[in-house]
Parts: sequence; C-alpha cells; structure tokens
Amino acid sequence: MSASMTTSLPALAFAGIGLMGLPMTQRLLAAGYPLSVWNRSTDKCAPLLAQGAHRVDSPAGLCAEANIVMLCLANTEVVREVVFGPGGIVEGARPGQLLVDFSSLEPAATREMAAELLARTGMHWMDAPVSGGTPGAASGSLAIMAGGRAADIERARPILAHLGQRLTRMGEVGAGQVTKVCNQMIVACNALVIAEVVALAEKAGVDASLIAPALAGGFADSKPLQILAPQMAESQFEPVKWHVRTLLKDLDTAVKLSQQIGSATPVSGLAAQLMRLHGSQGNLECDPATLVQLYREPKA
Repeated sequence: MSASMTTSLPALAFAGIGLMGLPMTQRLLAAGYPLSVWNRSTDKCAPLLAQGAHRVDSPAGLCAEANIVMLCLANTEVVREVVFGPGGIVEGARPGQLLVDFSSLEPAATREMAAELLARTGMHWMDAPVSGGTPGAASGSLAIMAGGRAADIERARPILAHLGQRLTRMGEVGAGQVTKVCNQMIVACNALVIAEVVALAEKAGVDASLIAPALAGGFADSKPLQILAPQMAESQFEPVKWHVRTLLKDLDTAVKLSQQIGSATPVSGLAAQLMRLHGSQGNLECDPATLVQLYREPKA
C-alpha cells in the first residue's frame, strides 16, 4: 500500500488486546489503518508492534492521534476505569472524536457513561458489542449490533466492515448492549442444554460425538451445537476460546435488565444460577465446553 493511500485512512486507537482484541486489531493493521494501542499488560501488544502499531502509555494517550478510539474490555467496571479513571480517555478526549465500545456492558451504565463523556469532553459514544467469538474476529465475520447516533454509526461503518460481516443500528446509545444481552441469553441457554444433551446421550449409550453431525441442518442445529457438542463429547476443553465467566456476566446483566424494566426472563435466570454453580466449582476461566461436567457422573 502506498504512503498516499495510508494517509487518507482515519487514524484509529484500540484499548484491550485480549482474545477478541488481538485478532480485531490485526485485521485493522492489515487493512492499512494507522493504529495506536494500549493494554494493561503491555506484553500483549508485542505482536501488534511488529505489525506497525504504536503503543501508548495510558488510555488518554489513545486520543492524541486518533479520530476513533475503540475499546474491547472485560466488563462495565473496566470500561469505566479506562474511560474515567486516572490517565483515562476522558483526559485526552475532544469534540469530534468517537468512542466505539465493543465490550459487553450493562445498557444503563453504557448510557450513563456516554452522557458523562459527551458532557465533559464532547466525544460521542457508540456501543457496538459483537457476536461470533474468536473465529469471527479472526475472519472478520462478526455480527455487530450498534447503539448510537445514526451519523456516528455511518462514520464507523467502513472501518467496522473489516471486522464484521454485518453492522446493524439497533437504536440510540445502549440499544447495542440490549441486543447483545438477547444474543447471550440464546447462546448461554443453548450451551447449557447442549451440555445436558451430551451427558444424557452418553449415559443412554449413544455415541455423543455423532450428535452434532446427525442434527446438522435440522431444526435443532446452531453454531453452538456444532462447536460445543463435539468438544463436550471428546472432553476437549483446551485451548480456551471463550470463558464461563463471560457467559455468567452476560446472564447476570440479562437478569438485572429484566428486573429494571419488569420483563420476566425465567429460563435465563435459571441459566445464570447453573452458570454460577459451574463457575463456583473453579471453572470461571474455563471454556463453556466444560459445562458438560455439571451433568456427568463424577468419576470414581
């Protein structure tokens, strides 16, 4: 790519180089965007620096060069710290800049933080949680559900086209997070019932590794079925591609949202408690494929 082409692309910044953030930033660098990065543990940035990224010492530093600052962080508390804590984005933000948050947060907290950032700095907020996991992040096929001003979402659209196959504006700030909650309710409840199915099939004398191929294309088929059922059947729990704690956090957000707006979510409420039980047994950092262990008889 020629220098004249690269200069025409907007400068980007990214905080949170984790399971999802690493492949996402690698795709942006491959597309030729100037990119500055920040991560709490700096060693995670090493592969990006080799690809031409520039590392800054604080989240505030991300705002120095970039028109658009992106976050992909663990939860609401971490986002609040990175945006409003010491050395946070709020210290470098200015009008005309856009914050794009790929993290999965509580919708109410997202709306509060967006309003505070806008009032203090003039920087706009777009919540853009994603679905598709690390394979989707690596292949650029994520589904992105966005909340924010239509103009902000259209501004980000050409950049996010490198990360996702689809970007849908769901409404104002916070609407993307509500949609992500809906997504995670379906994924987590699905994962739990797939675990029941695999354990039941095994106990009933059926080869559980045949379930995913046998049901492929039928009404029970889903990406979670095709990914999780074979891993559960083979007890293949490594490498960890996503975490039990993430599904638990998102189910808790679902229950909290249901309480705030008075909408019943009984199946997701039960799923949250089953996920908490599994997490409390030392599985928070494990892959959700380990959920099958909840239903298998303990080996003597």
